Amino acid sequence: MSGVIAVVEGGDNPVQAMLAAEALRQAARKGGRELTVEIRTPRGVLHPLPAQPEADALLLVGDAEPPGALAALTPIRAKVEDVLADAMAVLDRTLAPTIAAPATSGAKRIVAITSCPTGIAHTFMAAEGLEGAAKALGHGIKVETQGSVGAQNTLTAEDIAAADLVLIAADTQVDLARFGGKRVFLSGTKPAINDGKALVTRAFAEATVQAGSAAAPAPGKKQLTGPYKHLMTGVSFMLPFVVAGGLLVALAFAFGGIYAFDDAHKGTFAGALFQIGGRAALALMVPALAGYIAYSIADRPGIAPGMIGGMIAGHLNAGFLGGIVAGFVAGYFVAWLNSNLKLPRTLEGLKPVLILPVAGALVTGLFMIYVAGGPVATALAALTEFLRGMQGSGAIALGLIIGAMMAFDMGGPVNKAAYAFSTGLIASEVYAPMAAAMAAGMTPPLGLALAAYLFRDRFTTEEREAAPAAGVLGLAFISEGAIPFAAKDPLRVIPSLVVGSAVAGALSMMVGAELRVPHGGIFVLPIPNAVSHLLGYIVALVAGTVVTALMLRILKKPAIA
Repeated sequence: MSGVIAVVEGGDNPVQAMLAAEALRQAARKGGRELTVEIRTPRGVLHPLPAQPEADALLLVGDAEPPGALAALTPIRAKVEDVLADAMAVLDRTLAPTIAAPATSGAKRIVAITSCPTGIAHTFMAAEGLEGAAKALGHGIKVETQGSVGAQNTLTAEDIAAADLVLIAADTQVDLARFGGKRVFLSGTKPAINDGKALVTRAFAEATVQAGSAAAPAPGKKQLTGPYKHLMTGVSFMLPFVVAGGLLVALAFAFGGIYAFDDAHKGTFAGALFQIGGRAALALMVPALAGYIAYSIADRPGIAPGMIGGMIAGHLNAGFLGGIVAGFVAGYFVAWLNSNLKLPRTLEGLKPVLILPVAGALVTGLFMIYVAGGPVATALAALTEFLRGMQGSGAIALGLIIGAMMAFDMGGPVNKAAYAFSTGLIASEVYAPMAAAMAAGMTPPLGLALAAYLFRDRFTTEEREAAPAAGVLGLAFISEGAIPFAAKDPLRVIPSLVVGSAVAGALSMMVGAELRVPHGGIFVLPIPNAVSHLLGYIVALVAGTVVTALMLRILKKPAIA
């Protein structure tokens, strides 16, 4: 009988860590295995190991580091999601630790970066996928995550110099300047999440050498081009401004009422909150959107022209649509100028600091003022009035569309398109689509959690054990909590999720709910004035969740154990 010690760390999600630990305990009992589990959370250690632990095998789950007393053991690593999906299979890997140990012959060193537009779920799921794949293939890896809190596990110059391969798994633009001379492969996050081994194998076969100059495009750059990729990069940098601005405006209304913006509140705490959130943070969202769309296209030289164009779009009342236009104009013009303007070597240094920013800002600004600004402002005003005047069947139809898109791929391109549209309208003080989008985004994991509780025969034991964690993710507006369930049975699960989210979005629009904060799930709802028609909004969320669960009961077949 083998004794196994498992150390489980779920990062910022202690609920998932505890669920994974319990799944391992149950698997050990079924298999007649001896198992000791230590759980590490941001608030402390649960069930700590003895001072001198003894074990035949060491299992590290999530981000756990090996205890010093067990340094002699070769650890077996697993993702929290793997444990929740099949704890017995993970535990069985400890019977043959040499399978998971890196091979000495042919082992390579990989450095990687993962990033997604919101920087929350796909960023870290892709990182875990790459880490697991590299270890399974016998390679060493270090992954830098460029998430919503900034870069973590940052690659050093030594890491990059020693690497045989640089693998970028990102849905946003990543600066490649530091990888000059290295073999680089570019991909989105989905391949890393769905089949990390295949992605690593393909990367070694197809990687190309990154140009040494930061200004020169990398071979294979075509994989990261395209309007959608550039737009998502802009959205990812815009989101912190919208979140900060929306929350501070909501707090201003909580302290000073809905007229906290007027002169009567000047000098008050509520007035100060509104000035910070409404007149500063939200005023910067369109310039940030435009600046980083341009950055995605033209790298650093595009930032200043893009942000200047975005600021002009704001002054012209062209809103987020104007910011998108300004970002693309600035980015493509600067990229074209950078490629076609040839200067003597002695003057080449003037391009990034003088010629490109000045010429780019001039052309973008003139284009916005004399060509695009007026028509875009008119179009945005018409769209705003149309959305504000939506009632009855029109509002319901929009809610259905937004809701269905949010659930269709749970963080993928369709989801992000609906989310970006809803978020952008906040700058025009149109808040109803944002409410529909968030309700619809919360519904898939919540509906799955409810279905697993009510209709247990439709889910395996592992799925039932993972369901509470999915529910917690749903409460926080992280739709990706539904991905493991959808991946196992997409033809039945995804239609169920789409129907439930469409109902949630439609009801949210029907009751006239408006949301000023683009993220946070139920945790922002208690803030006064963050959401209007709160009771109706909660009804929409509950209704969408129930419909999702019922659809799963109808469509899913009984599970086998």
